[in-house]
Amino acid sequence: LAQTSSPPDGFPASSIGRQCRTAAWLIQARVPLAVIKLSHGSFDTHSNQRRQHDRLLGQLAGALAALRQSLQQTGRWNDVLLMSYSEFGRRAAENGSAGTDHGTAAPHFLLGGKVRGGLYGQAPSLTQLVNGDLQFHVDYRRLYATVVQNWWGLPARTLRHPGHAPLNALKA
Repeated sequence: LAQTSSPPDGFPASSIGRQCRTAAWLIQARVPLAVIKLSHGSFDTHSNQRRQHDRLLGQLAGALAALRQSLQQTGRWNDVLLMSYSEFGRRAAENGSAGTDHGTAAPHFLLGGKVRGGLYGQAPSLTQLVNGDLQFHVDYRRLYATVVQNWWGLPARTLRHPGHAPLNALKA
């Protein structure tokens, strides 16, 4: 990396900002990587959720905005797909500590120059809960199938069963 380029500027000093800076440097240096994993947390907020989420989401927004700007400036934004994931969702109702407990559904975000913006699936109802949990409408395997088939150009058959066809979230 040091021989091919210098690290990009303009990233926040947060942990996620530093990770995004490193990712931008790797991408801009054209290091042949299929996946770069970044980690930001913890959103496991059983208490004082609002304050923690405000801070965490602010850090994430700043880091992703800097990453997007850096990759756009170097012409690499269309070559990148960012995808969020989590091993659990949050419950709809607040617990007794101004937080939420583990739940079954969570939003996922896909970003990149070839992502068709918008909401895929339907927003979960806050009134039609199952045992206090939101009902998901897009299975995470559909997101993975979308990436495998429409981004990497590989067969997504191992991720498929009825209802898990790839989404039309990526531009051709």
